Amino acid sequence: MTPKPAPTSAGAPDGRDERWAAHREERRGQILDAAIAVIEATPEGEEIHVRQIAQEAGLGRAVLYRHFADRADLDRAVQRRILQMLMDTLVPEFELSGSIEQIIERIVTAYVAWADAHPALHRIGAAESQDAERLGEVLQTTQQIGALITMLVTSGASLLEVELTAEDQQILDPLVFGIVGQAVGTVRFWLARDERVPSPAVLAQHLTRSVWFQIDGHARDRGVVLDPKTSLDDLILGSLRAD
Repeated sequence: MTPKPAPTSAGAPDGRDERWAAHREERRGQILDAAIAVIEATPEGEEIHVRQIAQEAGLGRAVLYRHFADRADLDRAVQRRILQMLMDTLVPEFELSGSIEQIIERIVTAYVAWADAHPALHRIGAAESQDAERLGEVLQTTQQIGALITMLVTSGASLLEVELTAEDQQILDPLVFGIVGQAVGTVRFWLARDERVPSPAVLAQHLTRSVWFQIDGHARDRGVVLDPKTSLDDLILGSLRAD
């Protein structure tokens, strides 16, 4: 007589459950990858249908809707995937190496290049929406980028031995949020032009200067004069020698 398998303890994950969860996650990823491909292949202004995404994924519509509650749920997941793709591109550029100018240029250039390569994804990723959850995703990503910039600013202030007051700390996040929003709006306007001029390189150059002017202006208002070409490595070494 074949012995019965020992019962699993209450709440313990079953191996089949884990495999099914992994399968569902893989299938969701397959659907989202298909949606990204359809979006990038569809001319601007043309409506995208669920059946196109299902066909690209090699699935039936019924299978697709086993993984997403409805079209709105799918749209939210697609936008989330797009924003994660953008973050994956930008995060490596937020390293404290080079000059202030070089750091800003790296970030801005990476953003403009990504938008230029993926205009349809940028349009959806940066789109404002009446859907609170989708809007929340955009705001969350903007806040993540803003938090990285804030980290750079506070690190630079520390190296320059500039003490940020409580008021400085309170206003820093909204100001940085505005700088990020301005960059997104500039790129969105540029992408919407019939002819994409100026070139991505020229746009990135001027947008870099615009971001720098804002940072420099706020620094001067605090009595701090920054040299955009000063290497952060030199500031760190100077700080260590002072100690």
